[in-house]
Amino acid sequence: MQASEEKRKPYLEAYDDWQKKLAALHEVLIDGTKTLEGDQMKGLLNREARAKAKYDEARLALLGFGPEASPFD
Repeated sequence: MQASEEKRKPYLEAYDDWQKKLAALHEVLIDGTKTLEGDQMKGLLNREARAKAKYDEARLALLGFGPEASPFD
């Protein structure tokens, strides 16, 4: 079975966006290749958190745990 394009596309877009934001966060927190302070760090954390929330929402919709019951419409 394959998920409908209506649910697949938002999921893939949200996943891709979250991975980019997570990679940027890892540059600072894990790799130490980038240094941010104050508001820049707060912004980075907020962007990653919002992207993760959007991904989680799209994932649940894809799996059928949302307003629409079936992921395979």
